[in-house]
Amino acid sequence: MNDTSTWLDDRALLRLSGDDVRGFLQGLLPQDMASVTPQTPQWAGLLTPQGKALFDFLLWAEGDAILIDCEASARDAIARRLTMYRLRRAITIEPIEGGVHWSLATRPGAVPDPRLAALGYRWLGDATGESAAHAWCAHRLSLGVTEGIDELGSDKTLWLECNAQELHGVSYTKGCYVGQENTARMHYRAKVNRRLVVAPLGEPGDRTRTVYPELGKMVELRRVDALGDALMPDWLATALAADA
Repeated sequence: MNDTSTWLDDRALLRLSGDDVRGFLQGLLPQDMASVTPQTPQWAGLLTPQGKALFDFLLWAEGDAILIDCEASARDAIARRLTMYRLRRAITIEPIEGGVHWSLATRPGAVPDPRLAALGYRWLGDATGESAAHAWCAHRLSLGVTEGIDELGSDKTLWLECNAQELHGVSYTKGCYVGQENTARMHYRAKVNRRLVVAPLGEPGDRTRTVYPELGKMVELRRVDALGDALMPDWLATALAADA
C-alpha cells in the first residue's frame, strides 16, 4: 500500500439525526453511546434478541447526529433494521456521501481505531483515491481481528464470540439493549466457549466462515479448547488466559 492508498471503498456511511439519536441507539446497541465523541469513534454491533450479531460497524459523532461506518453491501439492510426499531420517533436514517479512510500512520483528523491500537488510524473524508481495502483486510487479519457479515455471519455468532469484549465493543454498565440478557449472562458466567479466529488456510469445514486464498488465511468459529493452529495475537491470548 502506498501512502496515498487510504480509501476503504467497500465501506459506506449512514447518518442518524433528529430526536435524541443517542438515546435511541443507547437502547439498541451494546456500546455505551456516551463514549462516542468526535475524537473517539466506537465499534458496535446490532444484535438479535438472543445476542447474535446481525451487523457490525463503527459509530462516529457529528454534532448531534451519529454516523455509521459500515460495509457498503450492508448499508441498506442496516438502515431497514434501524427503521424497524425507530417506530414513530422523529429520527432520520439516510445514506450519505463520503468515504472512510485508513492508514497505519497518523495524519491530521485521523483517530486510532477503537478496537485495537495496532490496527492503525481512521478518518472520514471524500470517497476518492486508490483503494486500500485489500491492504486493510490483510493487516487486520494478521492481527486476528474479524469484521463484516462474511466473517461474523448474520444471526450466526454470539457477540462475545466475535471477541467484542476484547475489542471494546460492549459495555456492561450502560443498561439494557437488544441482546443484553444473553450477552451479560455469558460474561458474568465466563461462558464464551467459542471464538472467531483467523487461521492459516486449510480445508474448509463446518466451522469455516470465509476463506482468503490470496492471503493464505481463513476465518473460523472454533471452540476455545480446540483452537489448533489459529493465530494467537497478544490481545486474544491474554483474554483466553484470563478465562482459563
